[in-house]
Amino acid sequence: MNTADWSEPQVGDELPAFTAPAISRAALALYAGASGDHNPMHIDSDFARAAGQDDVFAHGMLGMAYLAQLLTRWAPQAALRSCRARFVSITRLGDCLRCEATVSQLFEQDGERRVRLQLRAVNQHGETRLQGEAVVALAAPD
Repeated sequence: MNTADWSEPQVGDELPAFTAPAISRAALALYAGASGDHNPMHIDSDFARAAGQDDVFAHGMLGMAYLAQLLTRWAPQAALRSCRARFVSITRLGDCLRCEATVSQLFEQDGERRVRLQLRAVNQHGETRLQGEAVVALAAPD
């Protein structure tokens, strides 16, 4: 499944996984600048340690962005109808998030054929960091 095509996906199918680069201090600084989220828990080690953390950790929305990247590798951004996630656990420096999506439902709504996907991001140890759900509009069959 390389494109969102109604004739292909079936419940239980998995999209090709996407593995993001390891979380680094540079990535956190770049994300803080791009997002405007300069919370010191994500960029200031002394602040994070004073708050009881081992070190800085990734912005939750950075993990969400990686899940969205998984989706847009499969379907055009304009086909995304919804995407939500909850943050299960902290994503730490050095974690490599593997983003996965499984087809859970095929349905029609507002004149479109759509697919519901269950999303998950796990670190290199298989520990879930984010989980969620997305809905993507599928291209009409040829």
